[in-house]
Order: sequence, then structure tokens, then C-alpha cells
Amino acid sequence: MAGILDSVNQRTQLVGQNRLELLLFRLNGRQRFGINVFKVREVLQCPPLTVMPKLNSCIRGVAHIRGQTISVIDLSMAMGKRPIADLSKCFIIISEYNRSIQGFLVHSVERIINMNWESILPPPKGAGRINYMTAVTEVDGELVEILDVERILNEISPVSTEVSQDLVQASVEHNTQGRPVLVADDSSVARKQVQRALDAIGVQCVLAKDGREALNMLLEMAKNGPIKDQIALVISDIEMPEMDGYTFTAEIRNNPSLKDLHVILHTSLSGVFNQAMVQKVGANNFIAKFQPDELAKAVQGAL
Repeated sequence: MAGILDSVNQRTQLVGQNRLELLLFRLNGRQRFGINVFKVREVLQCPPLTVMPKLNSCIRGVAHIRGQTISVIDLSMAMGKRPIADLSKCFIIISEYNRSIQGFLVHSVERIINMNWESILPPPKGAGRINYMTAVTEVDGELVEILDVERILNEISPVSTEVSQDLVQASVEHNTQGRPVLVADDSSVARKQVQRALDAIGVQCVLAKDGREALNMLLEMAKNGPIKDQIALVISDIEMPEMDGYTFTAEIRNNPSLKDLHVILHTSLSGVFNQAMVQKVGANNFIAKFQPDELAKAVQGAL
């Protein structure tokens, strides 16, 4: 298991090609789940956990790993299912989301698979609202659920969407002239976070759940006249089913009727490669999730 991620740092060439690599794992039972390898720092056998008082019940304890104290979240409990048993035989996935590092307790880790984002599909419509999927795919004839980690983390430790009063006051100086901002993100939690932050500064949003849907919306709008008369700017996640944010941005830049749109990539992905990819695909800005003031400033600056 120690070597399963030994080449993660060499995998950045996949980014921008509408491809990703998923780390497959199981919780309780046969259902497979997936997480983007770029979110993963390390996978290791679950070390002894220190139980801390007054923590969320889904946090099984904290682990001391390489000089850091990391909260370990039982993913099964976080989704309302039974706890993962026998910690001595389990694994933790050390990941980085939204500028924080946490461990996810899982029963077993299988392997890494290389996928095309076009093979990553939105959750089935019959899944209902009470699910923790952002997407699904098929591996070896079995359904793999890609988890909405942002929703899980937000339920355990809610993120503030409050914009500082200074920025709210300054917003009266910026006018979108009635043009909304297009927000593309596969996480319903992330879409709401962005929408609340922009509402605070008087900016309306049009929402899309992935890059493909957002691109189709822009192309339809462009039929009715200059796109910049209809959309103030675009804020896009990077990880999205069917079409990722890098490919979405590249499609905008390659289309004569869309190419002048201001694009902000807004993502929980971490890593130095992001800045290089921002330039490669032609995005105007890159912001790591989720700091409402930073996002508000970027939008005001673009306007």
C-alpha cells in the first residue's frame, strides 16, 4: 500500500486533457467509491487514534502523522451509515480539500484507475437529494460513486459564506449592469456557497452543474447576441463530470463568440501545477476554495 501513490507527482500531465485518476476504495460492504488522486497526499494503515472530547461524532479521533495532527473522519458515519469497525485493519486516506488537511477512514483501498471525464457522469436522477455523490462511473461492470467531499466536510465543519462588511459596502461601486455571473460546479454545496457570497455583493448567478452544461448554456446565449452583454464573467470548478474546468476554459478560449469572457477557476484542488494549467488553458484567475472575501474581491476586480 505504501507505494500506491509513489508517482502521484508525475501525474499532472493528465490535467487539461479531460482525464483524471481515481483512487478506488470501499467502506462497509461491496460498494466502491472514488476520490481524485490529486486530492490525495498519502494512503496508510490506520495508526492509533487519540479520541478528543467535543468533536463531531463522525471524527473517530486525531492521528499524529509526520509532525501534523490530523482529524480522521469516518466516511461511512459521515454518510449516515454504520461506523467502520476494527480500525487496526483499516486505512486512512490523507487528503487536502479547501486549504485543509484531513484523513478519511476507509475499510480498504483497491487501486488507481485512469479515466476520461466524459466517462464520469452526474448522479442518477432517482438518487434523490439525500445522497453524497457528485458523480458516478462504471469500473469492471460495477457502479463507482464519486463522493461530494465538500458536502461531507461542510456538514462536519460548516464553512462561512459571510463577506466582510467593507466588501459589501464597496460593492455599490461595482455594477454588472444586470449581467449575472455563470457558476459551474458539480457540488450543490459549493454552488450555494458561491451564490451566497456573490448575493452579498449584489451579483446574481446562473448555475450549472458541470462544464458541459455550462458550455451549452453559453453557446445558446451567444446565439442571442454578444456574450459579454449577457454574462459578466464565469466562475468554474475544475473537477466536474463530463467536462472538467480546464477543458471548459479551453473551449471558451477556442470559440470566437466566447473567447473574451473573464474566467475564474475556483477549486478545492491543491498543487503548484494549478498556476501553470491556468496559463495553459487561458483562465484569468485561480482561487482555492473557499474564502468568500477572496472570491468577492476577484469578482469585483474582474467587473
